[in-house]
Amino acid sequence: MSSTPESVWHTARRLVVKVGGAILDSQDAREAFAASVSAAQARGQSVVVIHGGGAQVSRLTDALGLPAKRVRGLRVTDEPTALAAVQVLRGQVNAELTAALVAQGVTALGLSGIDAGLFEVRQLDPELGQVGEVVRVNAKVLKVLLSHGFTPVIATMAAKGGAFYNVNADAAVAPVAAAMQADAVLFLSDVSHVLDGKEPIFELSPPSARGLMDSGVIQGGMIPKVEAALDAARALTGSLVRMASGLTEDPISNALSDPSHGTTFIDAGITGADMETTHA
Repeated sequence: MSSTPESVWHTARRLVVKVGGAILDSQDAREAFAASVSAAQARGQSVVVIHGGGAQVSRLTDALGLPAKRVRGLRVTDEPTALAAVQVLRGQVNAELTAALVAQGVTALGLSGIDAGLFEVRQLDPELGQVGEVVRVNAKVLKVLLSHGFTPVIATMAAKGGAFYNVNADAAVAPVAAAMQADAVLFLSDVSHVLDGKEPIFELSPPSARGLMDSGVIQGGMIPKVEAALDAARALTGSLVRMASGLTEDPISNALSDPSHGTTFIDAGITGADMETTHA
């Protein structure tokens, strides 16, 4: 069944929300985001939260004197860097975000891709070191938690062969959303839109994105974010996939109800009406 953009706010029931950027660094922003999750639950929506924390990891690795290197916008992760990422992502960042949610009445449960074998990964690229690509999500873990009223708050770390693997939080979104058959996927950060120069882009398809990457309009760290959003659109035909600002009073409802609030990602050949179709 098709629905208009305005009705997504009412019809989406299974949400995957990736939160990153300045939201994780600001207590006020975390509290506003947590209140938005609470409001979504009050509307009968189930929410799975996935978070990043690259800036926080960088601060610790800098303090430890660990060298910083990136390839194609992704952090190169050796063993000391992976250990630092576990400490920050599964520790401080996850705890702060989970605490903010609990304070707003959300029964949030912090976990990582390591817990209960939530993520099965393979090495993404030897050049990147201990960076994992999610090849399987244990959907049973999420379904059990959601069915008992818990809100999973996922730090994107995984384990393989006795080593810790850092997983790009944006890239983890599509596998998690596909495992849940999410009705809507939101990428919330301090970036409200993909930009063409200074102009916001309201809708982005794979061919358009490729052209903007080839021309250098989309570059650096924005490339893996856009690729991750397009992956989610491909994995969830008919679901809403949107990148939007998380620095608003109620970022989840704003992103769901207002098409101008962010950049919407569509798979090739899908019309705007088809894109807004939600699962029954």
